Amino acid sequence: MGIRLDLLHRVTDEELWELSERNPGYQFERTADGRLIVSPTGGESGRRSLKVAYQLERWNERARLGVVFDSSTGFRLPDGSLFAPDASWVRRERWEALSQEEREGFVPLCPDAVFEVRSAFQSLGELREKMEAYRANGARVGVLIDPYRRAVEVYRPGAPVERYEGVQQVSLDPELPGFILELEPIFE
Repeated sequence: MGIRLDLLHRVTDEELWELSERNPGYQFERTADGRLIVSPTGGESGRRSLKVAYQLERWNERARLGVVFDSSTGFRLPDGSLFAPDASWVRRERWEALSQEEREGFVPLCPDAVFEVRSAFQSLGELREKMEAYRANGARVGVLIDPYRRAVEVYRPGAPVERYEGVQQVSLDPELPGFILELEPIFE
């Protein structure tokens, strides 16, 4: 499970940036209430996240509808939290509306699509909380992948969570038109 720290002051974006630069291999995030979350990235977690990001990028190369990001990209959500999903996608018009300065730092928006892959260090409760935060901050679709249960949860605004177990694919249409997440490469 990731480490959650309740600090005496709210960690600033600049402090998070510096922590990340000084501590490669760790992911630093901040919740809306100011808690710092530190998660190490293990080998299996990194491999699985790459499989998701690869599928998303391959789809986006054909669809040309937006921009794909890997797990090292921090997003500053409207509620003040700062998260780095394992893979994410932003519609092209939203990305292009940002200034060059906004594109260079922590991205000041919630991605349209977010993917989180559970690692051995994370609890399902912690990740579900994060998915609800994405949904509350404007994500059009959120996907929580649990390779230990071979299960997927899909979060959409105003809809109940869709839970899938024992399936080979999950369609993320209409939010990602024509995108089908192939689970076998992630679960192998």
